[in-house]
Amino acid sequence: MSLKKEKKSEETFKNVFQKKSDFINRILIKPIITEKAMNLSASGKYVFEIAPKTNKTEVKKAIKLLYKVNPIKVNIIKVKGKKVQYGKARGRTKNWKKAIVTLKKGEKIEFTEK
Repeated sequence: MSLKKEKKSEETFKNVFQKKSDFINRILIKPIITEKAMNLSASGKYVFEIAPKTNKTEVKKAIKLLYKVNPIKVNIIKVKGKKVQYGKARGRTKNWKKAIVTLKKGEKIEFTEK
């Protein structure tokens, strides 16, 4: 009977972990690592590319789950795609959203290569 309970608890843990990782992957696409974003990180602000239909509360929850820090504020910016031309073909890059996440003083997010 205890084996069943242990097995069941492992399965529920896997299901919960899978649901959390799916939630995070749907919301946070990637961190933006540029010179300007690194200057912001010195003041406790981090920049992420997010899904187009994401709102501030979802971003805040995803940051809490993934990095285990408590964001104070989340600002979202819609970025329009740029006009591009490859030879004779013209078009646009896609529109996207970015989120600027402000953390409490003393908290940090460490980005590692994956």
